[in-house]
Amino acid sequence: MSELRGSMMDFRAPGQETAGGQAHGYLSLPPAGTGPGLIVLQEWWGLVDHIKSVADRFAEAGYVVLAPDLYKGKSATSPDDAQRLMMALDLPFAAQALGGAAEYLLAHDAVHPKRVGVLGFCMGGQLALYAATIHPEMFDAVVDFYGVFNPNVPVNLKALRAPVLAHFGVHDASIPRDKADRLLRDMAHAGAECDGYFYEAGHAFFNDSRDVVYNAQAAQLAWTRTLEFLHINLEAH
Repeated sequence: MSELRGSMMDFRAPGQETAGGQAHGYLSLPPAGTGPGLIVLQEWWGLVDHIKSVADRFAEAGYVVLAPDLYKGKSATSPDDAQRLMMALDLPFAAQALGGAAEYLLAHDAVHPKRVGVLGFCMGGQLALYAATIHPEMFDAVVDFYGVFNPNVPVNLKALRAPVLAHFGVHDASIPRDKADRLLRDMAHAGAECDGYFYEAGHAFFNDSRDVVYNAQAAQLAWTRTLEFLHINLEAH
């Protein structure tokens, strides 16, 4: 993993009264100095160096990237700890905080054009979709890497305005094909613009910090498709 080039910062987040109305995140700027905004959302491990490096990669590709710290400084190294942190996360509360992240990017001098996308992995993919239904006016593109909705959280898919790109692994034991197909079908029935792709890979195939799950071929193809999608929806307007 290359040296991280971004930095931690604070932004105003609705509902974060216990933290003085502030949330924290990792901000990475593009070499050109300006670009569209992109929010990158963590897996269940937290805002670890892998997610920061992903933010840096998107910044290198021309985006002003903010990766919010959804666990407020905590992270996990074991699945049990990650499960506990994820279960303690209030999804509607986190989605409201993402509205603050989008507002921060839209007000940032480096964000031009004034368009924001949201992208997430697993838990973060679910949250990216959910946030785009809560704040449909704020997001211009959504990318979901192997995330599906928690059935206990009510979601109004008809509120989705932004186009969606979704990536899933055919051999994902955590998100079986039928669950991914159901999500894509539900979004289509709700009138959402959505493209879904399936890869000969398992869960978390984009995570190059974990050799046991990383699939270089699938990750590269998903990366290329994601950059094309973001260019069309955030830049080519």
